[in-house]
Amino acid sequence: MLVGGSSALDLDTNAAAQRDLRVVIPIVLAVILVILVLLLRSLVAPLLLVATVVLSYGATLGVAALVFNGIFRFPGADASVPLFGFVFLVALGVDYNIFLMTRVREETTALGHRRGVVAGLRATGGVITSAGIVLAATFTALATIPILFLVQIAFIVAFGVLLDTFVVRTLLVPALAIHVGRPFWWPAPRSRGRTAVAP
Repeated sequence: MLVGGSSALDLDTNAAAQRDLRVVIPIVLAVILVILVLLLRSLVAPLLLVATVVLSYGATLGVAALVFNGIFRFPGADASVPLFGFVFLVALGVDYNIFLMTRVREETTALGHRRGVVAGLRATGGVITSAGIVLAATFTALATIPILFLVQIAFIVAFGVLLDTFVVRTLLVPALAIHVGRPFWWPAPRSRGRTAVAP
């Protein structure tokens, strides 16, 4: 028996959106993990980097829910907002991860692990921060359009990019790398002993 009407349409839309979240997110994360493994030639570092991306996305959604319900009093949210937010934030977060960690990987070859992480952060931090501010401002401009979906996406992406730029990529990822130490690069040779300083 088929049921029509707006309620049935909303139910089908929400069910489809939930299915997309369950299917798309694991596939995207798996592809990103493979790319990071091939790029960094490590297993530990990509796992930790993907975990920081997921953590950043979850924190952003949590803050967005509090703001949308407690401050803006939005009547609801489009079912596709979490998926679109995930795609934008993961794409941008992985870009920042790749930019930071490829430079760190180069620096650790010459300077050793701890000094290499600091040197890589010093070299890329300004660029990542500037790019994050520009992207956040760009997406914030979407909030001026009186469409609920665009306002929510604008807030999620803008807040998520700023969180990623100023906290995750600047503090959390370098701190994790330094705390884990040389095993961060396992099974690369630099994970098992002191790397010689390049001339």
